[in-house]
Amino acid sequence: MRGLTQHLSIGERVAWYRRRRGLSQEVLAGLVGRTTDWLSKAENNRIELDRLSVITSLAEALDVSLGDLLAEPTLMEWSSESGRHTVPALRRALMDYTQLTPLLGSVARDEPPALDALRGDVKTVLDAYQASRYGFATRRLPLVLAEALAASRAYSGGEGREAYTQLALAYHGAAMTLGKVGEAELAWIAADRGLAAAQQSGDSAVTGSLFRAVTHCLTSTGRFTAAIQLVNGAADALQPGLSTADDAYLSVYGTLFLAGAMAAARAEDRATAQSFLREADDTAQRLGADANHLWTAFGPTNVAIHRVAAAGELGDLQIAADVGQHIDTSGLPLERRVRHSLEVARALSAWNRTDEALATLLEAEQIAPEQVRHHYMSRELIIGWIRGTRGRPSQPVADLARRLGVVGG
Repeated sequence: MRGLTQHLSIGERVAWYRRRRGLSQEVLAGLVGRTTDWLSKAENNRIELDRLSVITSLAEALDVSLGDLLAEPTLMEWSSESGRHTVPALRRALMDYTQLTPLLGSVARDEPPALDALRGDVKTVLDAYQASRYGFATRRLPLVLAEALAASRAYSGGEGREAYTQLALAYHGAAMTLGKVGEAELAWIAADRGLAAAQQSGDSAVTGSLFRAVTHCLTSTGRFTAAIQLVNGAADALQPGLSTADDAYLSVYGTLFLAGAMAAARAEDRATAQSFLREADDTAQRLGADANHLWTAFGPTNVAIHRVAAAGELGDLQIAADVGQHIDTSGLPLERRVRHSLEVARALSAWNRTDEALATLLEAEQIAPEQVRHHYMSRELIIGWIRGTRGRPSQPVADLARRLGVVGG
């Protein structure tokens, strides 16, 4: 069904699904605690639906997934990095139960995968994720997962625990990459399996990292309360290790609260969002500087950009616009820098600073085209600008719309 609504705004998709459900505007508005006038304006693009808390409530009332209203996933384009086997190949790898257990006749190997080579392969995938190279990561992940699964079965003792560590991190890379391209349910499968592998590794920091991946998956599917509960539970489990924590452990602990802050903001729980951000900030101050231990990109700057993102989700778009533009993200991995740019562009657009928003979006696209293409926020901005223009949109907007694949023709 998503293909039929690919080029609609979120509000237009709400109207499309509402009519499919046989609901009047009055009934749907009542189900989400809004007025009929508000819903009419939202469906006709006179009010921007840019807060996930509101979009989630509409999805629940319409009995559709959050991804249905966001028009996710989008098609992953073939490229020299992705080849012609993209998400379906990774889906097959995740669903291949002969790989998951030797009881179903997995292929025997003469030699187990070398752990040093496996570590290098896992690092390559996670580095690609942080460089916003999703096609490359998607292409490599099926083989990396197969190698990591084989290693986890072949080794025992300390080597076995290391194999499970690499398997957990490979699943983490799969979960985060799939989440970025809108495959929320597949991401959940990967994160869940990664958490099971992490617990087999005995590495508390890696386990904490997979708790973060599961939190992201819960949040991306609209299960905000469950995400908040998971963060609280995971933090309790990790807290005893803080007294002797190394930098990787601190980074994982702090990043967990950043993920929780976004879940709380999307649940419109301002107090919890602020509490989680304070905990993350305290941890960042203890760490002392920006770093990238276990691919967390954690430090004071990441806390700052999450403050902006949380403000945007809570409707404080002026704060997001004013503060967000002045944060120097140049020291962070590309994925974090571009995600922040999308947040700033959304806030600027909400304040009718469209030229600045477009410039921010174009700059982000130039350095991370895959990330911009696959994020619902950039697509929604473009559709909104086109719908809000009398006559033909400007050439830069039309060109960007064509590159992002959000307008037919």
